Amino acid sequence: MQKNTTFALANNQLILPTMILSDTRILEEIDNGNIVIEPFRKKCLGTNSYDVHLGRYLATYKNRELDAREHNEIQEIVIPPEGFVLQPYTLYLGVTEEYTETHQHVPFLEGKSSIGRLGVIIHATAGKGDVGFCNTWTLEISCIHPVRIYAGMPIGQLIYFTVDGEVVNYYNKKDNAKYTKRTIKPVESMMWKNKF
Repeated sequence: MQKNTTFALANNQLILPTMILSDTRILEEIDNGNIVIEPFRKKCLGTNSYDVHLGRYLATYKNRELDAREHNEIQEIVIPPEGFVLQPYTLYLGVTEEYTETHQHVPFLEGKSSIGRLGVIIHATAGKGDVGFCNTWTLEISCIHPVRIYAGMPIGQLIYFTVDGEVVNYYNKKDNAKYTKRTIKPVESMMWKNKF
């Protein structure tokens, strides 16, 4: 039975629809070196996503009033074995346990539905990565009501989209990329490095 798929032509070139990688395609791209996930655990591979986990470090900003033109300093929190209670009206920066590299696809990080049902939001606006992003993921965590979280708990899922066209401006090769230093800790906003 033939699939009913619609393709478009632009400048006499075939435009393919954007696709999300399936579990088998994610494994193929890991084997090809186009996707790196460390540590990789096969049990974390879903139908079309990969589950990532909360690292042991959180951070909060030292000041309640932040300035986009200034370097806003953070203070580190190490999540103890008994967990840590998030409080509403506070932005916590978290980090994934997993270090990832994505060389041919656009990675998206979304919260797991079980996290959402606890009222925990894992990113304010920055769910999309770039082709060439190589690092752990800093999470912008907030909550609706107090909730205890634990290091190592499933926190989100990575979804990989195909890219239409050649990529020439890889994130890890850009002169102005601000989040390229490999780390196991959350990284504060580097907006102050922009000129505006």
